[in-house]
Amino acid sequence: MFRSRSIALAGGIVALLSVAALPAQAAAPPGADRAAILAMAGEYAVTFDFTETVVLKPGYVRKPGKRTGANEVVIVVEDTPARIVLQHLLVVGDGHVVKHWRQDWTWEAPTRFEFSADQAWTVRALSPAQTQGAWTQCVYEVSDAPRYCGTARWVHDGVASTWESDRGWRPLPRREYTTRSDYNALGMVNRHTVTAEGWTHEQDNVKTVRDASGKPVGAIVREFGFNDYRRARGVDFSPAYRYWRDTAGFWAAVRTRWERLWASGGVRLKTKVDGMSIIEPLFAQAGRQTPDAAVPEAEIDAVFAQWVAPLPVDGSVSQR
Repeated sequence: MFRSRSIALAGGIVALLSVAALPAQAAAPPGADRAAILAMAGEYAVTFDFTETVVLKPGYVRKPGKRTGANEVVIVVEDTPARIVLQHLLVVGDGHVVKHWRQDWTWEAPTRFEFSADQAWTVRALSPAQTQGAWTQCVYEVSDAPRYCGTARWVHDGVASTWESDRGWRPLPRREYTTRSDYNALGMVNRHTVTAEGWTHEQDNVKTVRDASGKPVGAIVREFGFNDYRRARGVDFSPAYRYWRDTAGFWAAVRTRWERLWASGGVRLKTKVDGMSIIEPLFAQAGRQTPDAAVPEAEIDAVFAQWVAPLPVDGSVSQR
C-alpha cells in the first residue's frame, strides 16, 4: 500500500520541494481540509468523461464526447502542515507505468502561477482576501511543467468535502490539441469532491481563443468534464510503486529546477504545444535512474537549457 507521508528512499536520495513555511501569525490549516486532500491518495479505477454543452460561436457544431478509463495510483510525495504534494501514476497494459499529472496544495499561498500566454506562465500575487483560509492547488504536466492553478476554501457538509476553484486559465489538454486547433486556451473552474467511494474532479470549461498577449478574443463552446476516481479492487499497482521507488530522486531534481525558474517571475516553454521535446528526454533519463545510480545533474540541466526559458519579471513574452 502507498504511504500517507513523504516518500523516504534508502540512500537519502530524495530531494523534496522547498517546504512552504507556516508564518507564526497565520492560522493552522483545518484538519478536515488536510484530511480531504490526503484522502485523494490511493489506488483508483478512473473514468474521464468530457461533453461539450452550450454553443457560444454561431454555426459551431458540438464535437462528440470523449470518454476513457485508466488505473491510477496517487502517491503522497510531500506532507507538511502547509503543503501537500500528490503524484499520479498510470498503470497500463501488462504493468507499464506512465508518470501522470501532479497536484500541489499550498495553504494560504501568497503567489501562484497563471497561464498568461501561449507556452508561458507568469507568477502573480494573491490578495490576502483571496488566500486567507484557502488552499491553492497547482497542477503540473507529466514533465512537471506548469499547467494551471486555482484558489478556494474547502467546504465540509458532513456528507462530502468539496473544493471549488476560482475561474482561471489553462492550456489545452492532450485530448484536444492532438485533434484540433480552433482554440488555444480553456477558461476553467475545477471542483474536487471527496466521498466515501473515492473522489471526483469536475471541470467547467470554456473553449476560448486568446491573442498573443493572452487576451480573450472569442469563445467557442462550454464543456463539462467529470473524472470519477473509484477505489480499485484486484488491480496490481506494484509496478507503479517500484517505478516511484526508483525514480523519485530524479523527479525531485526536476522539480527543483522548475522551482528555481519560478524565482524569475515565470517560465516559457520553447517546445511545441505537445511538450514532447522536453517530455521525451526527461522520461528517458528517468528510465536510467535507480536508487543506487542517479542521472548526472548536467544532463538534466542540458534539457532545461534547451527547452525552458525564464520569463522576464514584467511578464513579457518573446515570440521568437
